[in-house]
Amino acid sequence: MIKKVFTLLFVLCWSLSYLQAQDQFPSELWHDGKVVLLSGEELSGKIKYNLEGDLIQVLNNNLISTFSSRKIVYFEIYDETVNRYREFYALPYQVNPNYNVPRLFEVLYENTITLLCRETLVQETVPQYSYYYSSSRYYTRLKLEYEYYFLDGNGEIALYTQKKDELYDILTRDKNKLEEFIKKNNLRYDRQRDLVRITAYYNSLINT
Repeated sequence: MIKKVFTLLFVLCWSLSYLQAQDQFPSELWHDGKVVLLSGEELSGKIKYNLEGDLIQVLNNNLISTFSSRKIVYFEIYDETVNRYREFYALPYQVNPNYNVPRLFEVLYENTITLLCRETLVQETVPQYSYYYSSSRYYTRLKLEYEYYFLDGNGEIALYTQKKDELYDILTRDKNKLEEFIKKNNLRYDRQRDLVRITAYYNSLINT
């Protein structure tokens, strides 16, 4: 009986902590920030963003307004989960031949070649061993993932799927120097902070 009660308490506590964890995704939180609209209007207040839906909500003077990427030039937030400012722009992105739509991108590093990203929430199935049942059970949870893009000086945006060969298809100049820099600094092709360093170094090569 005691074992069953302990197990139920453990499951309840885990469930509560799991539910709380789901509230910690940055896209689900309100952030202090401002937005500049295509009309020229600038609003400050609390901002919640949805990159998958390409829209934001702005809480200003106790009124919540929703703006799609078609009405936004730029917005920035102070993200307390990472203790820094983050900048987003609405940029034309080709979804079909000869058809572009404005999509919201976060700027991670800006220069001649700019590194952009978009957040996405995906479901994953995770095994968890149950000592009570002496077996593994599975549950699903949301996981934050990133899509990366490179913006060149002509305004063309290329999706980068975090594969080594594809990186050199996009960053085509001084490949040997770039490879040597990545190897020397033990950088990964799929880690955000490393991609920022790679992009910064590549810009130093092409801007000299």
